[in-house]
Amino acid sequence: MQRVLIIGATSAIAEATARRYAERGASIHLLGRQASRLETIAADLRTRGATASVGVLDVNDGASHAPALDGAWASLDEVDIVLIAHGTLPDQAACDASVELALREFATNGTSTIALCAALALRLKSGSTLAVISSVAGDRGRASNYLYGSAKAAVSAYLSGLGQRLRPAGINVLTIKPGFVDTPMTAAFKKGALWAKPAQVANGIVRAIDKRKPVAYLPSFWWAIMLVIKSIPEFVFRRIKL
Repeated sequence: MQRVLIIGATSAIAEATARRYAERGASIHLLGRQASRLETIAADLRTRGATASVGVLDVNDGASHAPALDGAWASLDEVDIVLIAHGTLPDQAACDASVELALREFATNGTSTIALCAALALRLKSGSTLAVISSVAGDRGRASNYLYGSAKAAVSAYLSGLGQRLRPAGINVLTIKPGFVDTPMTAAFKKGALWAKPAQVANGIVRAIDKRKPVAYLPSFWWAIMLVIKSIPEFVFRRIKL
């Protein structure tokens, strides 16, 4: 039986991934800010075959990280898989107008994740996986969302180094880089052919964890798209509206 810890468990991708593990009969501990929503998700997971428990965590409250992780380990006894899935999609113009907001959004999408990863690295054992949702937005800063992209870039770079460090200990670190995903967070966006559903991304996450991959672009065609975008010279890129 797999023992799975999901942080940011009320996100659409996290919930879809939890359902995949519930189908396997996993033991799952959910962490997030909204206790009632967590309980609703846990009840659904139990009907799908999981053992599920919950704990409350505000990722921006660093002092609460250790107690929340203690609770997860107490519930699961040991952890085989951790998925970190929390995040926001900040308004770039609002961040441009407020340094305070920009730093708060960077903390939510960047430094809080790094802090959790540092704490988890001290707890995980050989054979386990630390999977973290970053974003293709972290591969190159774009005018439309460079605050969000810069936070995800920091996360991706941190995970690259952490994965290199933990590999000899038998711990796999997986950087998950979704493209456009149709979730409540992106409800206001016009959808097109490049958009994926949460269940599609969740399937990719589970496959990547099973295969102990270091990086997963989801859907996979985003690897080619970002390869092209990253190859554009900076003096040309600055003239492109993205």
